[in-house]
Amino acid sequence: MPVTTKYFYRDMLERVAATFIETFLAIFVIGDMTTVETASIAGAAAALAVIKSSVASRFGDKSASAID
Repeated sequence: MPVTTKYFYRDMLERVAATFIETFLAIFVIGDMTTVETASIAGAAAALAVIKSSVASRFGDKSASAID
């Protein structure tokens, strides 16, 4: 089944948002950092999720997930 661009970006946005929120909450609750530092680390993790989705789109069924 070919994956449409709309589906790919929606899937990628969901993964990036979840990564940002999970990372932010984990560091904020466990770590002893300011909100700005925590948000910048979570932003870096979200950027890596974008890269991972882009790379994953080159394999498998062309979705944002490498395994489907």
